[in-house]
Amino acid sequence: MPFSRTLKLAIRFSLREMRGGLSGFLIFLACIALGVAAIGGVNSVARAITAGVANQGQTLLGGDLAFQINQRDATGAERAFLDGLGSVSHSASMRSMARLEDGSDQALVEAKAVDDAYPLYGALETEPALSKQELFGEKSGAFGAAAPDVLFERLKVKLGDRLKLGSAVFELRARLVTEPDAVSEGFGFAPRLMISTEGLAATGLIQPGSLVENAYKIRLPAGADEQRLKAIQDQAARDFPEAGWSIRTRGNAAPALSANIERFSQFLTLVGLTALVVGGVGVANAVRAYLDGKRGVIATFKSLGASGGFVFTVYLVQILMIAALGIVLGLVLGALMPFAASAALQSVIPVPAEGGFYPGALGMAALFGLLVTLAFALLPLGRARDVPATALFREMGLEGRGLPRPVYIAATVGIALLLAALAILFSGDRRIASIFVGATIFAFLVLRLVGSLVQWAARKSPRVRSVALRLAIGNIHRPGALTPSVVLSLGLGLTLLVTLALIDGNLRQQISGSLPEKAPNFFFVDIQSSDVDAFSTLIGKEAPNGALVKVPMLRGRMMALNGVDVDKVKVPTEGAWVLKGDRGLTYDEKLPENTTLTEGTWWPANYTGEPLVSFSAEEGKQIGLKLGDTITVNVLGRNVTARIANFRQVQWETMGINFVMVFSPNTFAGAPHGWMAALTDKNASTADDARLLNAVTRAFPAVTTVRVKDALDVVNRLVGQLGTAIRAAAGVALIASVLVLAGALAAGNRARVHDAVVLKTLGATRRTLISAFSLEYMLIGLATAIFALAAGGVAAWFVVARIMTLPSHFMPDVAVATIAFSLVITVGMGLAGTWRVLGHKAAPVLRNL
Repeated sequence: MPFSRTLKLAIRFSLREMRGGLSGFLIFLACIALGVAAIGGVNSVARAITAGVANQGQTLLGGDLAFQINQRDATGAERAFLDGLGSVSHSASMRSMARLEDGSDQALVEAKAVDDAYPLYGALETEPALSKQELFGEKSGAFGAAAPDVLFERLKVKLGDRLKLGSAVFELRARLVTEPDAVSEGFGFAPRLMISTEGLAATGLIQPGSLVENAYKIRLPAGADEQRLKAIQDQAARDFPEAGWSIRTRGNAAPALSANIERFSQFLTLVGLTALVVGGVGVANAVRAYLDGKRGVIATFKSLGASGGFVFTVYLVQILMIAALGIVLGLVLGALMPFAASAALQSVIPVPAEGGFYPGALGMAALFGLLVTLAFALLPLGRARDVPATALFREMGLEGRGLPRPVYIAATVGIALLLAALAILFSGDRRIASIFVGATIFAFLVLRLVGSLVQWAARKSPRVRSVALRLAIGNIHRPGALTPSVVLSLGLGLTLLVTLALIDGNLRQQISGSLPEKAPNFFFVDIQSSDVDAFSTLIGKEAPNGALVKVPMLRGRMMALNGVDVDKVKVPTEGAWVLKGDRGLTYDEKLPENTTLTEGTWWPANYTGEPLVSFSAEEGKQIGLKLGDTITVNVLGRNVTARIANFRQVQWETMGINFVMVFSPNTFAGAPHGWMAALTDKNASTADDARLLNAVTRAFPAVTTVRVKDALDVVNRLVGQLGTAIRAAAGVALIASVLVLAGALAAGNRARVHDAVVLKTLGATRRTLISAFSLEYMLIGLATAIFALAAGGVAAWFVVARIMTLPSHFMPDVAVATIAFSLVITVGMGLAGTWRVLGHKAAPVLRNL
């Protein structure tokens, strides 16, 4: 019979068989829909946010182009070049201490000074709405300022109150509601204090070497396209090779936000794919149970002369139709997510998501859904194809028939490999995706092995006197037992949750416990060279038992490695941060204390040769540097090339003063710079810290003081929020696991009906059967939980100890919660299905045996 005619006939029979509804396929539909919705929805939301950034690039950046220079203003020639491009708005940002006029309290702020042209795009919104002169102008000896609610709450001030910043007085005239270009400036640890450039000049904070970022935003004439933007960047690099400025365009307005959204969407996509793959186990269970219920129909087909291929085609068509329905449901949910996210994320991400239809994201999700369905349905379909009619009439089910034909095994393996390849191909970070896919495959194999080991242990266990326990142990290892399905479905979701919970717990423990014990009490930035001795004297008076460490500090941008522009150097993702943005730089004549050289030697005292640099060993290895290589950094508008003299081990986790690069002192001879200091006093109380902070702010208003505990509190909150979001996302995989577990239990109910009827006929009581089933579910759930704890503990240890290089600890509360959850789910869901099993009448079942 031609294939087209076979297919047409198979579709007709499939539609006839499906007239009875989708009974038994609800779990199938839920698993496919959940996974497809997660993948399609996450990627649609990510693309919606990316589209929002692209469509509002001018507003988010504050211009068509932004030139950023650190620690200096643009020179006359540079400013003339910028003015020739179009309208220019200049702003300056720096961290400093804002204090009450009477000096009784102070707070770290991110001060931003703007000119009259600000903003070039978008609108600055304040409450109340004021003109620029009313908002920032000088009146009665005070300049104006605007700040968000958090600063008002932190300093317990109200509109009209006055603050001091440096040596100038500012009146809080409005609450800052919307800063249009805030997202382009990255994350800040302190609240914004917006003032005028005239006000910043009056503070006296701008000194040689001060850590100030000057941004020049350009509004180009109408009609400037991307080609024009590229031409301007090329001209700037050509005409001002030592400017050291960072140039961004409206198409790259918020690179940090875009990168974080991309990373998070990649993670969520992989989690969604995990949920879909876990759901694939539910697909296999549903298909196997469905075919088991169709034994009579399949036997009739074969008795009437239907070929095995025809039977395979009939039921494959049915499975694909049902899968298509699940995929469509998932796509509908995924397509709606950007519209829901545009409102829900507005308070979290300051970029409106562009609600819309994203066929690429949805198409990828549909493809994954189809491949998962085929990968998990082909084996049970192939097994049913080769079972003879006589065996189908005589046997209880399809279990124990051996492996299907090699062609079905090969097809299943091929589809699984294609699924893995596409997951890696569609991921931005293919290394992480490869590890994730490899770990998932390994977890499946290990979980299958664990299920077999549990059955082997049950089979080899000694005979017990308890009837209920003996029945439970027998049920664990009998043919067609639930053990492999339960371990596989619940184990993967639990392992993922245990891993994330342990990573999150270890990070929180480090941030709230271990790090504060090792970290300094304070960091002091922007100490002027002329004030270093006086500053040290004050600290010695206020904290006599404290240890003060001082180092010179500059800011510089990496420009070239071995003469090659860093933009043209390809480095691994983990080392790319060293080449992006500005880095803190220092110099030292002697090898810093508690520093270990891993390669090379330190320069001698009073060294006067070519500039040398000591590079962090780990970061140097990541970007491919070796002894004798050269690096070029731009400091204060001057390119400086230094040769790598040694590599040293840097312990970032100590939270002390550490730098990627330490230069020989002759490198920056004569360059104006400030100093940075760290104070460690483990016996200081909160009151001592407050007194010292107030004394430093009063005596040195230009010095920026960062209390490490406050910074760690902010980080701890962020880690908590991120951990909650990640665990919620991983919960999707766990929901899929629970659905698969429910499907596995439902699929085994038919066999349990026969068991229960036979046992009741032989005298077993309802109580005995309930006890037996409960013990069976409890033993399987306990074994699964123990595996999840072991596997999740190893995975979390690897991430924390090997990747994050932090101490890793196992947490008993996570262990208890995991075991309790596993037992509640397995026993609870198992007994919920058992009540129906025990309620069957014996006679109808016995007549069909």
